Amino acid sequence: MNLMYEMMNHTYSLKGKNVNTWLDFSQSDISGLLAQAQHLKENPHNNILAGKTLGMIFEKSSTRTRVSFEVGMFQMGGHALYLNSRDIQIGRGETISDTAKVLSGYVDAIMYRTTSHEKLQELAEHATIPVINGLCDQYHPCQALADIFTILELKGKLAGIKAVYVGDGNNVAHSFMILGVLMGMDIVIASPKGYEPDTEILAKAKQVAVENNGSVVVEHEPIKAVEDADVVYTDVWASMGQEGEAEERMQAFQGFQVNDELLKEAKADVHFLHCLPAHREEEVTASVIDGTRSAVFQQAENRLHVQKAILQSVIG
Repeated sequence: MNLMYEMMNHTYSLKGKNVNTWLDFSQSDISGLLAQAQHLKENPHNNILAGKTLGMIFEKSSTRTRVSFEVGMFQMGGHALYLNSRDIQIGRGETISDTAKVLSGYVDAIMYRTTSHEKLQELAEHATIPVINGLCDQYHPCQALADIFTILELKGKLAGIKAVYVGDGNNVAHSFMILGVLMGMDIVIASPKGYEPDTEILAKAKQVAVENNGSVVVEHEPIKAVEDADVVYTDVWASMGQEGEAEERMQAFQGFQVNDELLKEAKADVHFLHCLPAHREEEVTASVIDGTRSAVFQQAENRLHVQKAILQSVIG
């Protein structure tokens, strides 16, 4: 693949910077990370982070986030510590600020997978080392970078690509639309009424779109939304912590399933993405996610490569 953002120097530096939301970054920052991710995908084993340690705090269960960060640190010569919030003092009443200050003396960066963006911000405020958002209730930046990297691999460009996210206007949707418009893409969010993206985050994404020749619109008719789409993306209808709303959401999202009929409205070479885990025959049919148009496992693998790029750039 010939990246449009090819760089002469593959060690892009954002040393000391937190990665909480892509609203804090420029298009050139993301271009650097994408080029670094490509380089690391092609050259996976090195000693860039020899002697460095990543502390990983988990308040929510994980497959891709934990394994990709842990393997990524290992492949770059570093080490990752898994810290379940139930097993460390933060889960027994120690303040977030104290935890941030203590860990800053032990490790070189913190990855925090949390239930609350406010908690993430508090940790970042008091830490003296980079803090990476491994997921919170508002954003999922690492997932979005993997999404964008995958689209670049599939399509050879980002600017002008129409990507349609069909489903809940959740943390995944928020980060995807922000990063998409930052890179000049045309993003459509197709959600049922009452399940649209957060209005403040949407407003910020629209401003980013204006500044970077992208666009973002919210649509309530999936068939209309996916017309001429280059990429169609979905997520589960009930995320972690929303299990009590599952039945209600199942009713609300009727008509928003990504199936073969819906994809007929998209371009002939459309690709399908899903952040996983997936519930087949709910938000997507098996024929789509397991079919030839699906790139979900390429997308999942790319979590490793983009996170390695983030780690290398902020730890340095």
